[in-house]
Amino acid sequence: MTLPSLAIHHATVVLPECIAPRPLFVDSGRVAAVAAVGAWSLDLRDHLIFPGLINAHDHLQLNNIPRLPKHTPFPNSYAWMVAFQPYFREPAVAYACRIPAAARYWHGGLKNLLSGVTTVAHHDPWHPSLDDPAFPVRLLRQFGWSHSLGLGSGDAELSIERTTVTPSQFPVLDPQLSRYGPSVRESFAATPSDQPWIIHLAEGTDMVAAAELAQLDMFGCLCSNTVLIHGVGLTPADVSRVVERGAAVVWCPASNLAMLGRTLNPRRLFDAGRLALGSDSRISGSRDLLEELSVAARQRALAPQELLRLVTTDASRVLALPDVGGLAPDQRADLLIVRDSGGDPYRTLIDLRRADIRAVVRDGVPDVADPDFACWFAACGVEAIPVRLDGQPKLLARRLLGPPGAATLEQGLEIDQEVVLHYGEIFRAVQDGGMNRGS
Repeated sequence: MTLPSLAIHHATVVLPECIAPRPLFVDSGRVAAVAAVGAWSLDLRDHLIFPGLINAHDHLQLNNIPRLPKHTPFPNSYAWMVAFQPYFREPAVAYACRIPAAARYWHGGLKNLLSGVTTVAHHDPWHPSLDDPAFPVRLLRQFGWSHSLGLGSGDAELSIERTTVTPSQFPVLDPQLSRYGPSVRESFAATPSDQPWIIHLAEGTDMVAAAELAQLDMFGCLCSNTVLIHGVGLTPADVSRVVERGAAVVWCPASNLAMLGRTLNPRRLFDAGRLALGSDSRISGSRDLLEELSVAARQRALAPQELLRLVTTDASRVLALPDVGGLAPDQRADLLIVRDSGGDPYRTLIDLRRADIRAVVRDGVPDVADPDFACWFAACGVEAIPVRLDGQPKLLARRLLGPPGAATLEQGLEIDQEVVLHYGEIFRAVQDGGMNRGS
């Protein structure tokens, strides 16, 4: 694979701050101020180019596990975890969990890529497959984490007491659940102040959730690099404290509504620039980040233009990832390309289906795209195979198939294994033929 110099002409670039018809230049995998000599030219008239999206929260290895059947809202995530324990014995769930971890992690990355996501914050233990250079998405790598106060703190550390009104649901107080992940205090202390430290917090609607921010602050773990996942139980005073400390929240409305029946009001955090959007995994959350954007839009708290901020510039700032989330010179050339329907470009993103994406690009190189972009793959030396995504024909970089069985976990992605075996010959013929797609 090569990182070609690229000059894209006649497209409309869509950023949170502006919409502008202008050329876009790429050199050595990054956005460039001017076109390089001999740059490969691509005419994208009647197309919109967004920065590659950032998913600020996912559990990559959990996306193939079936959700709990319909249920009444839980008071908090700990109660949901308790309810899930016997569900692990269901045949479909047990089978999903037996699939090799490498395939499940890879599947989680591929799920994101197919929806236009090029960068993901994974919130779980690191797995060797995430270090594969061919992994489908860019990953947040410099960060610290703990799962939650309940799973990352001992009984003696927690000051929340059982009451007859709201029995404590902290897993450390429930024999069905055990400690998981790094210790809250130790992981926070070990995380450099210029890197995000991430924790599930206030994921509930009861007194347990409402008490968590004060507990975290008591531990000395509420600082400018603290990133709280969910925050449904935060009170208005809590939100003010989060903003004052320079901390941030990742909003996952689909997961919140499905599990808890409620989500947070994002306005104050958004206005302070301390909010990003995450899909969570499919075990409780949305299908992907596109669906999450749609769910967020239906809450009618933020406009489509504001929602684009949550998955680009604001996520970049919250996660300390200055290289991604925009299309300024020297940023990564990660692109989401769609047709221009003539309507509001911001609304186009909210209404977008993954099958209608024209191309998802990382470092100026296509990963998945419509078949008429075959020459772009060839120009980059990328072997692509034909697939169908939700019924629509696409080309997928062959390296993204990953470990055996990983790609087949994704519902809606159809791969003809015979074509996979023989498509290399077709690719080489296209490459050797010197075909070009230019303006």
